[in-house]
Amino acid sequence: MRIGIHAVRYDTPRGTASIAPTLAATARAAEDAGVSRFTLMDHWFQMEHMAPATDPMLEGYTSLGFVAAHTHSMRLGLLVTGVTYRHPGLLAKTVATLDVLSGGRAQLGIGAAWYEREHRALGVPFPPVAERFERLEETLQICMQMWSEDDGPFEGRHYQLAETMCSPRPISAPRPPILIGGGGERKTLRLVARYADACNLFAFDPDEIAHKLEVLTQHCRTEGRDPDTVERTIVFVRDPFDDVDGFVAAAARYASLGVTTIDVVPTGDPVAFVERVGTELIPRLAVLEVAA
Repeated sequence: MRIGIHAVRYDTPRGTASIAPTLAATARAAEDAGVSRFTLMDHWFQMEHMAPATDPMLEGYTSLGFVAAHTHSMRLGLLVTGVTYRHPGLLAKTVATLDVLSGGRAQLGIGAAWYEREHRALGVPFPPVAERFERLEETLQICMQMWSEDDGPFEGRHYQLAETMCSPRPISAPRPPILIGGGGERKTLRLVARYADACNLFAFDPDEIAHKLEVLTQHCRTEGRDPDTVERTIVFVRDPFDDVDGFVAAAARYASLGVTTIDVVPTGDPVAFVERVGTELIPRLAVLEVAA
């Protein structure tokens, strides 16, 4: 089993001037530790349930480009891109750019978006949830078309593109992997089965994850797809260092469900946190066998 780092905060004791060097040092330490992927949030305000909305928050894809320049091997992505924030043609181009400049390490993580406050505050339309899911599906279709040899038009209900040219194309073959975040059983997991290379779920409880993955399996069968072709990943919602043995035991249960990657969220000093991940967690999780 692999570990990813999901960085969600940019506040540092030394203020704004230290954000860039701290992010760079965190990413380098994660790569040195053997972390498989490094993800950031796609938000414009900090999430209110985590910290004040006024806390520092960086634009995601600019930040990933910065991280790409300081690393060499980790997969890079947002967990996850809000579908409402960028026109899908421009999103496809942005991810392709990240993939080219990172040497083929970009991942498109995407979801239906939810943080209404930042939409309203910054003048971004916030459609009803049903429409956001319609836009999510069209965005997936547009990205896949733009990363293919088909540079013709796209005609959807919400988006119309006269051309879907993307030059240069991504380095990743056949395209950057697509991850859909969220556990909605009727819509989100159906879209995972239809379009995605990976899912990402919040790991509150192994039994809940088992249920969600069974729902995903049923959607895959409906779509005529082998469920084993969808990578199963989770975000661990607690500090793993509160109980390392408990974390490893939970990871073993998740591995038995076919989960291949656990993303953990740095707390406190992020550099020190990821260094501990490398010494205390990665060696113990590396020996866990993931169920087929």
